[in-house]
Amino acid sequence: MDQIFSKLKGDKWIWIIVFILSGWSLLAVYSSVGTLAYKEGKGTELYLFKHFSIIAVGLVLMYLSHKLDYRYYAGISKLLMIITIPLLLFTLIGGNKVNEASRWVTIPVINQTFQTSDLAKLALITFLARMLSRKAHEIKDLKKSFIPIMGTVCLVFVLIAWANLSTALMLFGTSVLLLLIGRVSFKQIGIVCIGGAFLLLLVILIGPRRATYISRFESFFKTEQTVQHTVPFQEDKNYQANLAKMSIASGELFGKGAGNSVGRNLLPHPYSDFIFAVIVEEYGTIGGAILLFLYVALMYRCIRIVTLSPRAFGAFLAAGLGFSLTIQALANMAVAVGLGPVTGVPLPLVSMGGTSILFTSVALGIILSVSRNVEELKGKEELNEIPKPQKVVVGTI
Repeated sequence: MDQIFSKLKGDKWIWIIVFILSGWSLLAVYSSVGTLAYKEGKGTELYLFKHFSIIAVGLVLMYLSHKLDYRYYAGISKLLMIITIPLLLFTLIGGNKVNEASRWVTIPVINQTFQTSDLAKLALITFLARMLSRKAHEIKDLKKSFIPIMGTVCLVFVLIAWANLSTALMLFGTSVLLLLIGRVSFKQIGIVCIGGAFLLLLVILIGPRRATYISRFESFFKTEQTVQHTVPFQEDKNYQANLAKMSIASGELFGKGAGNSVGRNLLPHPYSDFIFAVIVEEYGTIGGAILLFLYVALMYRCIRIVTLSPRAFGAFLAAGLGFSLTIQALANMAVAVGLGPVTGVPLPLVSMGGTSILFTSVALGIILSVSRNVEELKGKEELNEIPKPQKVVVGTI
């Protein structure tokens, strides 16, 4: 174990959290893909191997990302934004449409689907970190800073929200948090929030998924949550949330044990959107609390990196990417326990998925790159503080 960690730089606790979540993900996904395997006539081992392969590739990407000096990501962020905006537009126009939502594009040659919003999250956060660090002295200037920054945030928000409102809202919230850290005035942040609210209303009222969004909000805020006996259970608007809460309640304190979930056979997408409900049913309230603690601990380590980073760009990177991952995890858990409307947000590093795991791994690798730089600077400072040994002359007292 010491030999492994000797090759891994950066915050060791983040590496440990990643390994624990990855291992837990393998157990949870293997337990929850039974229904999917039955529908498609495949073995559960095939999905386990595929998921293991994606996690392995993700860990490789995390390692490579953390070896690259984080300052290079400032230049990469410009390239990512140049690619991201046309790609989001292409996704809306010619992407793969599932449930009235165009979120994926198919990569030629390998014929694999790719969710462009995952790239957009990484691109926007790194781009914001670069802009806020470079324009720190003129951050309140309307033409030089405010309009370029806010224009980019609002444009990406609309392009994602048109097909994936939950992801867009979380990304917008992360952007606002970065603006607060970047000392943007409350007046300007207020203008941004008003503009975001207007765009949100626009998407909900005239967007292609307006019926779905309105239905989910109405279902969540509905006072009567019981299922009518005259209505089939799966036709009830709250059946997904009700099933998740039933699974969580049946887990009690210690859970039913790994692989013994009943809700996995009833819940839609138990291996992704509602994997937290399956985990709590199998590992109990204690297991759910441990999982929540791991994400909170991850955010704490990111905040610690922010406070230790000597450069603004590194601090903004660690803060933005850390907030993004934690907010996504909390949103997924909130939906499972009934604290939020149903969304399609996966649990970072735990839910089964392709691009989500890969881009999450890259984001964590960038955070670890910032941490590695902090450790190297700290090591140099400690080395400079050590007094140089004096020459010993033979024959002197």
